[in-house]
Amino acid sequence: MSKGQGFSFGLGKMKELTEAFKKAQQVQEGAKKLQEELDRMEIEGTAGGGLVKVYLSGNQEPLRVIISPDVLGEGAEVVSNLVQIAMKDAYDKSTATMRERMEELTGGLNIPGL
Repeated sequence: MSKGQGFSFGLGKMKELTEAFKKAQQVQEGAKKLQEELDRMEIEGTAGGGLVKVYLSGNQEPLRVIISPDVLGEGAEVVSNLVQIAMKDAYDKSTATMRERMEELTGGLNIPGL
């Protein structure tokens, strides 16, 4: 048996692995804080120049809908369409916010699906 051989795992690889575990733990802790932050957010979607407003949490939970009395005379179909447009607007903003926050959190980690 030659000197210096045996269970040579390589200290460089071990250090990389340790750093990866530390980063993963930081991401996990950050994800919990992010979840709480998203729960507290209110993201507004609008339609009809603000005649219809829909509010979602950062986690896309519906919070409330505000419909101006000025649009009610337009009929149910128009109001329904405006609500749908406002919901889509809020959803798109919420999704973009979640994506941005996750990119900030994972900062350079190549995690599939994020």
